[in-house]
Formats: sequence, structure tokens, C-alpha cells
Amino acid sequence: MDKNSAKMQIGNRIFQVADSTYIMGILNVTPDSFSDGGKYNSTDAALKQAERMLEEGADVIDIGGESTRPGHQKISEEEEIQRTAQIIRLIKERLDIPVSIDTYKSKVAKAALQAGADMVNDIWGLKYDAELAKVIAACGAPCCLMHNREHSEYSNFMKNVKEDLRETLKIAQGAGIAKDKILLDPGVGFGKTYEQNLEIIGKLKELRELGYPLLLGTSRKSVIGLTLELPVTERLEGTLVTTVLGVMAGCAFVRVHDVLANKRAIQMTEAILRYRLNENE
Repeated sequence: MDKNSAKMQIGNRIFQVADSTYIMGILNVTPDSFSDGGKYNSTDAALKQAERMLEEGADVIDIGGESTRPGHQKISEEEEIQRTAQIIRLIKERLDIPVSIDTYKSKVAKAALQAGADMVNDIWGLKYDAELAKVIAACGAPCCLMHNREHSEYSNFMKNVKEDLRETLKIAQGAGIAKDKILLDPGVGFGKTYEQNLEIIGKLKELRELGYPLLLGTSRKSVIGLTLELPVTERLEGTLVTTVLGVMAGCAFVRVHDVLANKRAIQMTEAILRYRLNENE
């Protein structure tokens, strides 16, 4: 990662993405998300959860209005805007924290940015909606661009993932999105088999070769459930292990449901890594 991408501004905050790991807290204002569907799809409940995440140490809040779990039901852009724009506006009015909109649709992203969102988190890496890159560039907003595929067939898994991400970066560059506005997400749980999910978590450092800060999103996902044979409500310990691995691999952000526990895991891991670095010097 070069000096220009060592810092990233999201909202009114500057993040030292080259040498720290921050927390993106997940706020799903949906009735059907895989682990917390229906818990925060009222305005009061969503706002209280945002306040709780801020108190527990979240650095960014990521708001999603459509579930992206396997087999999810797609909704209209109008409904997604209705679910997300109001809560974005309220959070920005009442809380001092950057807000991200989790969407792959340009109209939803534009409405969210107009409502005060500071960032766009796109699970399709600008490949679903051709207008999204233009919307992001026009607003000068930072973005998180995820690796995704319709299927899990690869000729050379890690090589193909990096090729796919380079295609995403080419789209971003062509639209005029600045390099220091981009996070990359390896896309754990999207377009990958169980084994491929384990592999990419274990090889995060390879993706840093692309020269961009990484966001890791593994919280409560099926790769943890399948490994531990546990339901979605009992996957915290598995999530914490992946968070520690993310810190050790130099990820700039982890996207999680359980903010406080992950915050503590990050702090402990960073303390050990700093001590080891000082000893080596």
C-alpha cells in the first residue's frame, strides 16, 4: 500500500488504514437478514442499536435495507430507499459517526448519500449496476468494493479472485473514483464454497498485493457455522478468531454484528503485534 492510500477519510474522520484495524458495525433494517432480521426494522430500534454500537466502539455504521443472505428476496429500489434513507438521516442528525449504505443499486446509493451517508458498500464490486460507479465518483464518496460471483467455479481460485478485483478497480478508475477512496472486501460467503471461504480468510495477505486497504466481513457467516456446527446465534467465538486473523493480516476494517467483543479482540491483538514489532526493532 502506497503513502497515498495509508489514510482514508470517511465522513469527518480520518482512518489510518495502513496500520490499524477499525470496526464497521452492521445495522440491518430488514425483516429477513440471516442473523438479525426484524430486530432493527423500526426507526426507534435501529436508532437505539446505532447508539449502542457507537458506545461499544464502532467506527462506522453500515446500514442495509435488503438482505443479501443466500436465497434472499429482492426488493424494489423504492422500498429499499424507504427503509434506509430515514434512519440514515436520523443517525447523522443525532450521532457523530460515519455511516455507510450497504447497496449495489445506484438509485438507493444516491438517495442514501443525499440523506447524509458518507460511504457506499457494494457487494457486487460495481458490476451489478453500471451507474453506481458514476454516482460514487460524482459525490466523491469512499466505497467498499466486494469480490462476488454468480457461481463458485474457478480455474485458479486466488488468482481468479485477484483478477476479478482488478476488473472492479478498472471500473472504479474509469468512473473517476480516487484510489484513496477505495476499500476492497474479499467477499467471504459470496460466490465461494466452504473450502474457498476458509482459503481466502487464510490468504488475506495475498490480496494486499493489490495495493488497497481491506475490509473483512465474516461475522456469524456460514463458514463459521459449518466449521463449528453451530447456529447463527452461537458464532461469536468463531467470528472473533477471524477478526484476529484479519488484524494479523493487516485488514483496515472488520464488519461485525457484535461490536464490543470484536473491539476487545482487536485491541488485544494490536497490543501483542506492537510489542512484537518493538522487540524486532
